[in-house]
Amino acid sequence: MLPQEVIRRKRDGAALSRDEVKEFISGLTDGSVSEGQVAAFAMAVFFKGMSRDEAVGLTLAMRDSGTVLKWDLPGPVVDKHSSGGIGDNLSLMLAPMLAACGCYVPMISGRGLGHTGGTLDKLDSIPGYQTQPGLELFRTVTREAGCAIIGQTADLAPADKRLYGIRDVTATVESIPLITASILSKKLAAGLQHLVLDVKMGSGAFMAAMDEATGLAKSLVAVANGAGLKTTALITDMDEPLAPCAGNAIEVAHACDFLTMRAKDARVTEITLALGAELLVSAGIDTTMEKAITRLQATLDSGKAAEHFDRMVVLLGGPKDFIANHEKHLAKAPIMNPVYADRAGAVSSIQTRDLGVAVIELGGGRRVAADKIDHRVGLSGLLGKGAAVDATTPLCMIHAADEASFARAAAMVKAAYAIGGAPPVSPCIHSRIGPS
Repeated sequence: MLPQEVIRRKRDGAALSRDEVKEFISGLTDGSVSEGQVAAFAMAVFFKGMSRDEAVGLTLAMRDSGTVLKWDLPGPVVDKHSSGGIGDNLSLMLAPMLAACGCYVPMISGRGLGHTGGTLDKLDSIPGYQTQPGLELFRTVTREAGCAIIGQTADLAPADKRLYGIRDVTATVESIPLITASILSKKLAAGLQHLVLDVKMGSGAFMAAMDEATGLAKSLVAVANGAGLKTTALITDMDEPLAPCAGNAIEVAHACDFLTMRAKDARVTEITLALGAELLVSAGIDTTMEKAITRLQATLDSGKAAEHFDRMVVLLGGPKDFIANHEKHLAKAPIMNPVYADRAGAVSSIQTRDLGVAVIELGGGRRVAADKIDHRVGLSGLLGKGAAVDATTPLCMIHAADEASFARAAAMVKAAYAIGGAPPVSPCIHSRIGPS
């Protein structure tokens, strides 16, 4: 069928067959479908949507546009995906914890998007760490360390890379079927057997409202399971930073301290254990969430999770003693100063997205794709909702490259925090979405 006929049918609200979608995506991959046609297709989907079966067909076609990994490993192949937020460094802890439980985690992660930090940008702060290895090294590290966190290679779901680039400049990024296919095509290409999704909602999330987050979570779970990947989702809170820090090297240092139990954060612990438990139960390693949580906690208590993280770092080119001596290896900003609220009281609310924008202002994120990131900068010691503040208790510490960027970021941080009475406690995990 001609590409324009596929576009016309979707424009008019027709349901596309899998063959139609597959042929269109093949043309997108080999270049026989023009950028204008891809943009028109994306806009038609944006306005007319897709049924579950259409979205499954689109996801599978994008998966099959490149290499699909197959694994021959003695344990289940699992992964976690987050929709992104501030202080969300959970992948760095969860992957080695799962590896220590006997799982294998070939985690394909992304770079920063908008106000949210990217896992690959964080890992780039580790000297020597290869975030873009070839497929053979990816396989080797996954097999030997139990986990490998890398970026998307040119071989995996190349149709997604082209489609996303066109969506980014045609105001069609927010389409739930297209978001769903983009996320899941890469996960399916990685050869996963089990997946858990961490869908954020709140002031620091892309999906700020509960109905938006629920819609995305339901779409992802339905399409993933329809494509043969056992998947559940948790909708988690992003009305305040997850970890008490934001910034690339700063979040890596926090992950090292968490894995070695030098840092104990209740919100990070609760969500990390819950996500991991979903996977252990899905994979049949444990029969209940309680048993799975106990097993995951034991990987921290015993130091096994930290060992798997260190092994991954070394195999991907990083320092041999990284987790124990991360302070020696991670670059530090020349300026580290506190910022205080203008009056005493309690943190009543946080415009969490604005904290991410402050990190970008410091140089820790990108304004345009070509920007070089300063991995040293960011925020640490971020207060959460309900915390008491006064003249001696800073809202956070700002790590800056110079005095001018410190001043700009300090003003943004102060504006992001509302000081008043203590707010009601909100749960870390709002709901769970399972297969219907």
